[in-house]
Amino acid sequence: MMDLTDRHARAFLRVLSRHAGLYTEMITTGALLHGDAPRFLRFDTTEHPVAIQLGGSDPGELATCARMAEDAGYDEVNLNVGCPSDRVQSGRFGACLMAEPDLVADCVAAMRAEVLIPVTVKTRIGIDRDESTDRLYTLANAITAAGCGILIVHARKAWLDGLSPKENRTLPPLRYEVVHALKRAHPGLTIVLNGGLVDLETSKTHLAHVDGVMLGREAYYNPWLLARVDPDLFGTPAPVASRAEAVQRFLPYIARELAVGTPLSVMSRHLIGLYQALPGSRLWRRTLSEHVHRPGTGIELVRQALDCVESRDETLEPAALEC
Repeated sequence: MMDLTDRHARAFLRVLSRHAGLYTEMITTGALLHGDAPRFLRFDTTEHPVAIQLGGSDPGELATCARMAEDAGYDEVNLNVGCPSDRVQSGRFGACLMAEPDLVADCVAAMRAEVLIPVTVKTRIGIDRDESTDRLYTLANAITAAGCGILIVHARKAWLDGLSPKENRTLPPLRYEVVHALKRAHPGLTIVLNGGLVDLETSKTHLAHVDGVMLGREAYYNPWLLARVDPDLFGTPAPVASRAEAVQRFLPYIARELAVGTPLSVMSRHLIGLYQALPGSRLWRRTLSEHVHRPGTGIELVRQALDCVESRDETLEPAALEC
């Protein structure tokens, strides 16, 4: 999720679940090969298990980037064959690659030949106005033959023309039954369902039909949802008992990053949704967003915001806080 699941967001989400797999934003091969690769590849060791998602269509370039990712310590390389944006299409990667299953298979094979970590694919159920599932099954067959063992499927088509990327996340109808049927047709292929999942109860019903579920924006904008993942899906104790404890456990990470010059704002923005729909959430959001850019603002701003929301004192105004 571009501009959302950066390394700071992932470090915070890991506080909420020890077992959920985390994915980077999509990173293009060009960014790694011709840009600031160390910046794009950097992640905190607490993030494991963490996968890097790549965008590209040149097998050789993807193989090189997969090697870079493995050398950097990532646990998985995921090829994005589902992003519908115009910019992605112009670079010949993302959802438009569903029309080129043999090329996708070549990319998978090239990466698998270069690395030992799993190479996975994320896709949609189809593209444009074609209502058949032929493209999905052809793609699944091709990547399976190339040695890919895990396919993540967003249960919507991608319209490459006529819808914005935002509209592509909501307007094409969800067809979960297509993904369920794909699993029945490919029992040896690990199928992970993505798209429209907003709670764990619904997610668990799909696990009777597929091998895994992936939550996207809901997990980012309502991160406390992840605090139930370990007990509800993995049968292990929750790593934190409260939102306040989650913030307290994230503070050492914030302190380390501040010490090396990372602005507080690039970390605190990922905390905004933690108290969603609870008393004090308005003040929590305002405090973190309106005061974070003041010169000299540090970790005390997060502590003060936490004190306010935990006291449930909505009468306090952010202007009264010391920063």
